[in-house]
Amino acid sequence: MTALEALYRDVVLEHNRRPRNFRRMAAPCGCTDGVNPLCGDRLMVCLRLDGETIAEASFEGSGCAIAVASASMMTEAVAGRTRTQALALADAVSGMLRERSGDLLDGDLAALAAVSAYPSRVKCATLAWEALRAGLTSGATRVSTEDEGAPQDTWAQANESARNGH
Repeated sequence: MTALEALYRDVVLEHNRRPRNFRRMAAPCGCTDGVNPLCGDRLMVCLRLDGETIAEASFEGSGCAIAVASASMMTEAVAGRTRTQALALADAVSGMLRERSGDLLDGDLAALAAVSAYPSRVKCATLAWEALRAGLTSGATRVSTEDEGAPQDTWAQANESARNGH
């Protein structure tokens, strides 16, 4: 086993056993439900923004160890970052996993690089990041690993529907 594989195993198992920020957030600015139907992962990523800065990130749901660990790492990594910084980090993680490109990331995120060796698990690792991206850019309330390009409800539409009793 290589050092990266050992790091991957240890970090993923730790974040899966003790996920950080795994809770229902009080008064989020918005939440995005992410679904990976091929693996059965279903995560809801919630954000509270203070201007352009992510003041708090949390998630709920269930999924495989990779999906849960990646969501846990994501919530830790984006808290305190600006919207632009968080989106750049999401791009870096996606590039590292999908194209096997870019520099290895720091800290626990570096462990996700090993997922790129398992193409069928990349969607598990990117699910929370795609939910983050959708929430920060379009305000989508739902994303799916299998609905790329399909229109999704936005936070504004969901909030309007809730106000109108729908």
